[in-house]
Amino acid sequence: MGSQCTKLAPCCLDSQFKAAVVEAPGDGNEEKSEVNDLPTFREFTFEQLKNATSGFAVENIVSEHGEKAPNVVYKGKLENQRRIAVKRFNRMAWPDARQFLDEARSVGQLRSNRLVNLLGCCCEGDERLLVAEFMPNETLAKHLFHWETQPIKWAMRLRVVLHLAEALEYCTSKGRALYHDLNAYRILFDEDGNPKLSSFGLMKNSRDGKSYSTNLAFTPPEYLRTGRVTPESVIYSFGTLLLDHLSGKHIPPSHALDLIRDRNLQMLTDSCLEGQFSNDDGTELVRLASRCLQYELRERPSLKFLVAALTPLQKETDVCLLIYQSYLLCISSTLCLERELPGEKKLVVDDYKYLNAEIAVEFVLCSSAELSTRLNLQGLLVPSHILMGIPHSASSSPLSPFGEACSRKDLTAIHEILDNIGYKDDQGVANELSFQMWTDEMQETLNTKKKGDASFKQKDFRVAIECYTQFIDVGTMISPTVFARRSLSYLMSDMPREALNDAMQAQVISPVWHVASYLQAVALATLGMENEAHAALKEGTNLEAKKNANSGQK
Repeated sequence: MGSQCTKLAPCCLDSQFKAAVVEAPGDGNEEKSEVNDLPTFREFTFEQLKNATSGFAVENIVSEHGEKAPNVVYKGKLENQRRIAVKRFNRMAWPDARQFLDEARSVGQLRSNRLVNLLGCCCEGDERLLVAEFMPNETLAKHLFHWETQPIKWAMRLRVVLHLAEALEYCTSKGRALYHDLNAYRILFDEDGNPKLSSFGLMKNSRDGKSYSTNLAFTPPEYLRTGRVTPESVIYSFGTLLLDHLSGKHIPPSHALDLIRDRNLQMLTDSCLEGQFSNDDGTELVRLASRCLQYELRERPSLKFLVAALTPLQKETDVCLLIYQSYLLCISSTLCLERELPGEKKLVVDDYKYLNAEIAVEFVLCSSAELSTRLNLQGLLVPSHILMGIPHSASSSPLSPFGEACSRKDLTAIHEILDNIGYKDDQGVANELSFQMWTDEMQETLNTKKKGDASFKQKDFRVAIECYTQFIDVGTMISPTVFARRSLSYLMSDMPREALNDAMQAQVISPVWHVASYLQAVALATLGMENEAHAALKEGTNLEAKKNANSGQK
């Protein structure tokens, strides 16, 4: 198949491409199913998940339909700082607790890099909750149908459908061939921009009996006849997703098939993709979609066939050649000096990926056509976050003075910042205080807090801890700032575990408060939990940036 890609304008080689690195794709499903850093499936208490989501705060809702949906998905964070997604079902969705637990445990045994893996569940009283990995970069529906900055590139669309086919093939190999309501909302993107299939759809339909929540025009014909989902139904839904990728719209299959029969492919193709793919590639994707959408179940292809058919279509757009040729030319002089070094010599690229120096020299000396061939032979792919146009998890945002102080564990600087902030972030507390000040008990409580504030300012942290503890124990008022100040006081007193608990409690009270995340980062770093500290610092940076952006818009 000849490639006829559009030449990229020079403006596309801006700063976001300068950190481009190489990544080697996995060799097959078996290797891709190995996820070493995930814990085994477990059961959570309702209280644990309530704390993780800050009391199921509205600010933590991430599901497409918001808090009025029957099943709401929240983002949250466990005590070990792992970010999670929590799906809370309608109270009557799973009346049979045993069925729910059996289904959740079965799906929870699956572990694949192509899935949003299920980490646990909760079944207490009428409560039914699922816990999965958190995916920070939205759904495929958002990027495909409602994009804001740029549409998904053709190369990325091909990657998404291949990864989806591999995810479904893996599930089938593990005895989970049925997937309920497969659509663009079920595919999410991780922090590196890689597409993953939600494990929620692997759960059997519950009491409502709805395996398809989308418009009936998109449901498999056999489901309309029998109300049952079959493995072939999943293939049909996969075909609708192929059409979604080709068109950039959610076109009913019947209408799409009419266009295909009339050979009116131009009406079917997303205008944003003009020049990004060859006619052969487009024809092949249409052919695969047509086979998936066949009325007769036996005429639909298997997942194994789809993976084999989609794999050869994987190729990079011209951005791949431009990025790597430009980057390698910049470092060619250094590489040439190292050309006599042993073959095992590696060049660190962007601090965390490796490229053989000898191969890199050969790339530098190549023409564009030769470079394209060599890139394919070496299995070097443009990372997903580049093709998606989203910030990379490895790229660090500039730190604010507060973030810098926390990254250095500079407790003196943090103390100065907290003292200057005061109680500005305690929304609503001032009105509550003024209303209740007339009671003697409340006046005594306020005096205790004032004494704690004075001690905090004078760096008498032992007394500050005592006073803030008295204020918190009364329980009449809730103040995230008091927890933050006691957290720092604990840090100053070499009590990092207590400091971490207070910082987490401050976040429960105020879920999007950057100060709470920053203090967690310091406490975690003090406890030697460097990876968790880095994640908390990054979260604090993002929350502070959002707060500043919102303040600037007012």
